[in-house]
Amino acid sequence: MGSNVSTEQERSQAELRSQAELRSQAELIFQTQLKILAELKSQAVLKFLAEQEQCQTEKCYDPRDSTLTFVDREDELDFLCEGFKSRRALMSCGHAVTPTSLTKWCRRLLDEGESRFTCGQSGCDVEWPYSEVRKMALLTPEEMEYFEETSASNAMKHYFDAKSCPGCRSSLVRKETSNLSVHCTVCTANRGRVYEFCWQCLREWKGPAPRSDRCENDGCCNEPLKVLKNCPDIIFQSVTGVTGCPSIRACPTCGSLVQHDTTGCKNVVCIQCRKEFCFVCLKLTEDCLKTSSYYIPCSGGVAPRQTSIPVWKKE
Repeated sequence: MGSNVSTEQERSQAELRSQAELRSQAELIFQTQLKILAELKSQAVLKFLAEQEQCQTEKCYDPRDSTLTFVDREDELDFLCEGFKSRRALMSCGHAVTPTSLTKWCRRLLDEGESRFTCGQSGCDVEWPYSEVRKMALLTPEEMEYFEETSASNAMKHYFDAKSCPGCRSSLVRKETSNLSVHCTVCTANRGRVYEFCWQCLREWKGPAPRSDRCENDGCCNEPLKVLKNCPDIIFQSVTGVTGCPSIRACPTCGSLVQHDTTGCKNVVCIQCRKEFCFVCLKLTEDCLKTSSYYIPCSGGVAPRQTSIPVWKKE
């Protein structure tokens, strides 16, 4: 009888010890979980603060913006490998960008005379609407003003060969491409006298007209022609037998100045009109290749230095 009581007591005590151990283990697990959660929360806070600090020096997307498609990929417009820290988001063409890389790329397009925003990835010719660029680049009010004004100005130059009158800032198209003296009807009406300005130096016209070389304002000169006259000759690295070729040419289609870096073949593509031409003979590539090839001298030799700028006759 006494033995049975003793056994029951021992069992009871063992169960109590087991329950105490379980409670102790549960408490330990609970405390460990709390510690882990606290550490995760601390890491999240630190990450958030780091992102906030980074966003003070570069533009960053709001991670809560549900209208953006975020991806864990490299920034495909970071051509200089600057390592922008913002999250990556997808453009409509499917390429990943950060707002800073997109801003820089679009500004580069504008500075090169473009009026449209196109993807910079090789093989992708998708054109982004300005509304998409404005949103995805997180443009500031100052940037929006620059983008809109420059885009409009580039479009006028591209399609109409227009310039702003220095007197009233209205856009004018030159009727006679051989005459640098341009008549502004707005300034003539406002001033009560004939007002003409120089298409070249963009100052009020001085001297007799018409003229195709310069007006009589100090410093007025045709800078592109000056560059074409004084640029040094180049030696092609991969095209043998070519000497006396200027390092800068005016595109035979649109007149934009183009420079050859001496590498590759003798043909180049003009940034403005997208036409490919031979830098040596100044023929369009398709015409040059009828009697020559990419890496040998042209059958007609080296075209002389240009003494006039071709005028783009848009179709």
